Parts: sequence; structure tokens; C-alpha cells
Amino acid sequence: MDHVDRIIAQWRRERPDLEVGPMELIGRVKRLYQHLSRGMEKNYAAHGLTASGFDVLATLRRSGAPYALSPGDLMAATMVTSGTMTNRIDQLVKEGQVERIRNESDKRSFLISLTPKGRTLIDKVLLDHVATQQELVAGLSEGEREELNGLLRVFLSGFEEG
Repeated sequence: MDHVDRIIAQWRRERPDLEVGPMELIGRVKRLYQHLSRGMEKNYAAHGLTASGFDVLATLRRSGAPYALSPGDLMAATMVTSGTMTNRIDQLVKEGQVERIRNESDKRSFLISLTPKGRTLIDKVLLDHVATQQELVAGLSEGEREELNGLLRVFLSGFEEG
């Protein structure tokens, strides 16, 4: 029995009238998220980053050369509010990881661009990030990972458009 099994057993004992099957699934997803996040956050911290800083740098890096996006595109890619994104950008600018540059196609706006320092950092962090993620999923076989990934894709598609 795992932690979620014990919780579900308690609810079934105390409230047998409730269908707690969804609680079981959501509880496990939530606990997995917490374990996975802690594992990845250790890697970010080892490089002087937070999860949110990593998210911005990784989004810029995977966007391809010239590694620059509008604040709106960054918000859409990372699913945060404008105030949150502004705070993240300000912090990364202070640390010299990104810079605000004029948008040549629209002089009224600017883009957020990786600095050489930011690109060097994210490339280094990514190597450790991928290794960390490999360690975190090592308890599953390749087939189990593919099966779980497929099930999660179906589940997530009920909340998001393809």
C-alpha cells in the first residue's frame, strides 16, 4: 500500500457512500508532481536558478536563433500572468541572463533575448536537467513510460486543445 491507498481506505471506511476513485488518481498525480518537482528543483538550485527562471531560459533556448521572444509569447509558452512574467524577466535581467531588446518589426515593443551568459547557463543546466529526468523515471521500463505517456496525453487532451 502507498500513501494514497491509505487515504482512500480511510475515506471508504468513513464515507462508503462516496466514489473516491478519482481522488485516488488525482492524489497520485499530485504526489508524483511534488516528487518530480523536488528532484528537478535541486538541479536548478545547483546552478543558481529557480524553476521559474529555468522555464524562461529554456523557453527562449528552444525557440531557436535568435533566442528572443516577445513577453506575450513567453507568457503563452509558460502559462503565467503578465505580472508574474515581468517579475521573472526583471530577475533574469538583473542576473545578466536575458536582456530587453527593441523589436525591429515593431519599434513600440521589445523582445526578451538570451544573453551569451544566459545561453551558456541554460545549455549547461539542460544537460543536468535531462540526466535528472532520466533518473526520476528510471523506475519505469521504456514500455511503461510509453504507455503512461499515452494515457497522460489522452487525459490532458480533455483539458487542452491539441
